[in-house]
Amino acid sequence: MLTEPVTRTLPTAWQGDYTASRAREWVRERDREGTTLLVINKSTKEPVGLVILIEVDSENAIDGIEVRLGYLLSEPAWCRGLATELVKGFVAWCRTQAPIATLAGGVDVAHPVSIRVREKNGFRQIEAEGEVSPNHLMYRLRLR
Repeated sequence: MLTEPVTRTLPTAWQGDYTASRAREWVRERDREGTTLLVINKSTKEPVGLVILIEVDSENAIDGIEVRLGYLLSEPAWCRGLATELVKGFVAWCRTQAPIATLAGGVDVAHPVSIRVREKNGFRQIEAEGEVSPNHLMYRLRLR
């Protein structure tokens, strides 16, 4: 799943092809920062992606916590509407979770499909906080 085309628009340290060992370490690093979830296709029972969730301190989440949402899909899962469905389902779930007030996430400008997924799910582009690549856009969705 972590192939060069899949990782191309991710942060530089996450790019490239992965050996099984590098993939395990990458997931361990993500889990130290937050939570990494495996996305399984319900009909085939095959893994098709990863969701990365990180709780962040943000002054924009005054009435609750902000969760950074990242995701990636394997190449065979591209262009099937899975990302839109995945984000839509996660947003719906978050709306039922009292402490989660805001979702946010970054997108590389070279990935217009991912930008569109965020926009279709109600995320709006915001000014990026902190050190961010000039090719990186930030999106936020207030849940309440």
